[in-house]
Amino acid sequence: MSDRFVIEADKGVVGVAVRAPGGFRFFTSNPHFKSLEGKIFRRARVLRSRVEELALLNRRMAAARLGR
Repeated sequence: MSDRFVIEADKGVVGVAVRAPGGFRFFTSNPHFKSLEGKIFRRARVLRSRVEELALLNRRMAAARLGR
């Protein structure tokens, strides 16, 4: 696995993961994913899962705001 790679959600790049002591550190410029900024995840798949969970939550919140 690479030392760094992009993380995608909702058909776009939402951040990058960089290998760090203890796993992978996540960096984002997307305000919807700021709660994950700088956190270290032991495994890349755990990071991807958390990003997907947050993306789903963001979609649900946006739909609720639009009254769907």
